Amino acid sequence: MDGVHSAGIPGVYAEVRDAGLTWRGASGVADVGTGRPVRPDMRHRVGSVTKTFTAAAVMQQVEQGRIRLDAPIGGYLPQLVPGERGRKITVRMLLNHTSGIPDYIPYAFPSIQGFPSLPDVSSKSLDDNRFRQFRPAELIELGLAAPPAGEPGAPTGVYSNTNYLLLGQLLEQVTGTPAEEYITRNVIERAGLRHTGFPAGPRIEGPHSRMYEALWGVIDPPRDYSVYNASWTGTGAALVSTMEDLNRFYARLLDGGIVNRSSLAQMQRTLPVRALDGSTVQYGLGLHRVEIRGCGTFWGHDGSAWGAGTLSLTRADGKRQMSVAVNLQRWNGPDSSGNPQPHPIDGALSALYRQAMCDDGNGRAENASPAKFPGTMVL
Repeated sequence: MDGVHSAGIPGVYAEVRDAGLTWRGASGVADVGTGRPVRPDMRHRVGSVTKTFTAAAVMQQVEQGRIRLDAPIGGYLPQLVPGERGRKITVRMLLNHTSGIPDYIPYAFPSIQGFPSLPDVSSKSLDDNRFRQFRPAELIELGLAAPPAGEPGAPTGVYSNTNYLLLGQLLEQVTGTPAEEYITRNVIERAGLRHTGFPAGPRIEGPHSRMYEALWGVIDPPRDYSVYNASWTGTGAALVSTMEDLNRFYARLLDGGIVNRSSLAQMQRTLPVRALDGSTVQYGLGLHRVEIRGCGTFWGHDGSAWGAGTLSLTRADGKRQMSVAVNLQRWNGPDSSGNPQPHPIDGALSALYRQAMCDDGNGRAENASPAKFPGTMVL
């Protein structure tokens, strides 16, 4: 962790669990202006880790017979997804990102549309939307109005936050309860999480770090976006949590404590999905699968909000867990062609992940082959 801080992350903190033992640690600062140290128990915007919570809530409704995975979404939400698209796209396709519906984020934040042609990128949209209250329907409409990302049910999916806003609206439709309330009562509370929730406003309650966004070097020095209205992402990426809570959540989920074994098996049926940074991840229904030779199969999710990054992975046997938070995002500056370049932070984080998941008890991870870990563009 000290290596990650030295490579350029202001603050990094984590909890690692191994066969009943728990380690918590932190390195660096929560505030670069005051030097306030970061702590391992701080609350954090966990971005798309939220998607696992939303997917689990949907699977609970599948178990109760109110939602059918292979039913067309147009049958549930005809006003939001009308016509042929609504007939072709199923609930499962939303969950595993094979709907072909593109992400709304470039259209809600038009000044970042230039990625990866970074000379065209600016922070204007981030600043303009800091206190804006988005409605899910308007964001969904932006995604549906954009050129399709692919055909519904394609063998390779395309990651899209629009899918998970639609799933939030689906939950509200079938339960008669706002999706955030349903997820809180039936997923967060069922898992026994004490520091996890959807923020009521732009500010985070409780101890937390500032969250610095670099926007691929466009914002220099990086700017704090810890105060931000999370309505721009809702049931796709709005949760605030702690690393302890995330490990507890994934332990309960993978042990059958949130959804039943049949639902969990559905969630773990993966296919290749192209992430927002162009990489490919093995994605199920709200879960990533990460294979590390010599260490095993891990399940979880990563997430990125403006200035805040998170990765939470749990080994398939439940005995090894890692949740890591960093308070800087999109640190990879461009080359002369405008393409993001590797940064020492990338290697330092990869080394941390390998040691946290694969060490031999003496802090060594030499038996673990290099792995492609989920990137920081999964918002």
